[in-house]
Amino acid sequence: MTYTNGATCNMTVYVDDAIWEWHGLRWCHLLADDTDELHRFAARLGIKRTSYQGPPKTSTPHYDLTAYERRQAIARGAVACGREAVVAVLRRVRVKAPGAEEGQMVCS
Repeated sequence: MTYTNGATCNMTVYVDDAIWEWHGLRWCHLLADDTDELHRFAARLGIKRTSYQGPPKTSTPHYDLTAYERRQAIARGAVACGREAVVAVLRRVRVKAPGAEEGQMVCS
């Protein structure tokens, strides 16, 4: 399932299961096929850009979301993924080298 980003094409944004506990909350990851779209979607959820986790700290561009934010993301079109599916997404979007991302979607 994809959602329309309001511009020229459909993009897919993903959330995994909220299974990580930290500070009394359950957390998950928000991922996308395209880093720019990841930032736009996070902004629509009200997630600040300073919460972004990506290179050089981590090779997988993502945001951490609470279980509540996860529900909001799904309501706005994010695809809920199980462990196997999210691992496939992680492999696709993992940054191989600075500035080069694998699996980015190109809109025309």
